[in-house]
Amino acid sequence: MNPLAVIIINLALLFYSIGVWSERLQGRLKVWHTAFFWLGLVCDTWGTGLMFEFVGGMSYDIHGYSGVLAIALMFIHALWATVVLVRKDEKMILSFHKFSIFVWLIWLIPYFSPMVFRMIEAGR
Repeated sequence: MNPLAVIIINLALLFYSIGVWSERLQGRLKVWHTAFFWLGLVCDTWGTGLMFEFVGGMSYDIHGYSGVLAIALMFIHALWATVVLVRKDEKMILSFHKFSIFVWLIWLIPYFSPMVFRMIEAGR
């Protein structure tokens, strides 16, 4: 396992979780939340790239497919949050957290799936 990739992926979890849950608890999308969405995306993409280099490419399983989906959703999420703030769409600013929680939950699948797979293998 590439230690730098592990650190960066964990930073992605930290940044993305701070953005998503702060937005949820504050009840309104703010610029700094969006900055944390982008930081999470950058770290996740960077860490995933490092993991690809280490293992020789993508794994064609639930981890690989959900990881690609999660990065795509994170990009859409961060971009959409930026658009909502630029447009000053008050209705969306107040309800954006619903999409944020959904994307965060999807993101957790590739984050936790390697651990789950290892636990299953260890139990055999």
